[in-house]
Amino acid sequence: MRSSRNSVLSQAKKTRYLHIFALASLIGILGGCAGKQAEEPIKETRLMLNTFCTITVYGEQNREILAEAFDLCAEYEALLSMTVEGSDVWRINHAGGEPVDVAPQTAEVIKVGLEYGELSDGKFDITIGRLSRLWDFNGQPGVPSESEIAFARDTVDYRQVSLDGNTVRISNPDTWLDLGGIAKGYIADKVAGFLKMNNIKAAVVDLGGNIVAVGEKPDGSPWQIGVRSPFGGRNGDEYVGIVKTGEASVVSSGTYERRFEDNGVHYHHILDPNTGMPANTDIAGATVLSEDSIIGDVLSTIIILIGSDKAPDIFSEVPGFIGAAIVLENGEVMLYGDIDF
Repeated sequence: MRSSRNSVLSQAKKTRYLHIFALASLIGILGGCAGKQAEEPIKETRLMLNTFCTITVYGEQNREILAEAFDLCAEYEALLSMTVEGSDVWRINHAGGEPVDVAPQTAEVIKVGLEYGELSDGKFDITIGRLSRLWDFNGQPGVPSESEIAFARDTVDYRQVSLDGNTVRISNPDTWLDLGGIAKGYIADKVAGFLKMNNIKAAVVDLGGNIVAVGEKPDGSPWQIGVRSPFGGRNGDEYVGIVKTGEASVVSSGTYERRFEDNGVHYHHILDPNTGMPANTDIAGATVLSEDSIIGDVLSTIIILIGSDKAPDIFSEVPGFIGAAIVLENGEVMLYGDIDF
């Protein structure tokens, strides 16, 4: 790994909102894979986890491995979704403060979520469920009333959650968990692990922007994951940069992902637990390169919540962090750690 460095790249053309998309489709297109690849990869895309998920496997022609990988995604979604009735999270949220026994996987995700709540001083908070449902960016978004926000905000405090083995209890019966800021990363890691356990030597797991590159690219070159600029227009052929990496995770988050406009004001889906409102931030998007996707999932959100001045302070505290690319609202791109374009 190269020594850590900080650099700032100026974007010649600026825009108020810079869209970053980590594109699995770039893998194999940029740089090519034909040199050592005897057969075309197998690939499948499904609508899951409220997004389009794509799994690409090299050196294997039995498509059953893809079906099993997607089945695994569905199993985890059935545990971790707050909207699936009967899921572990749904049962916790409707337990009225009583203890709930959950699957070990659910307990594992909650444990990590609580750790990052502590690390971020509550900026990342898995008890934000009442607020996230109130804003409802996945359904019919609208600006809630001040009283609605005040009530939901008062239910948010990760310190209300106690975890004893696989038993979860929330002291405030009105508080709801929402693992949406961490679950996709966890699931991406588990799917990648499943593929490796089944002797897959090269693969790409893309769960709607949570990308895990598994093993080595068949031709021996680095995996290439694009960070796309909106300046390319509809063709999408211009990029802020290309992340080149070996086996690792690349996760992008941004204020552009889910948003709506009301009376001329733009509202995005990354909510500040302290205010109950979309985060007031100078960051339009953050891309994190890390050993594990769960780390990138959480950290890319925390970066946006705490802003560009404080973001570098947290990197050294995160195990498995490799590098980050932060795109400011004014179009500047800031690189940290072992990441380059």
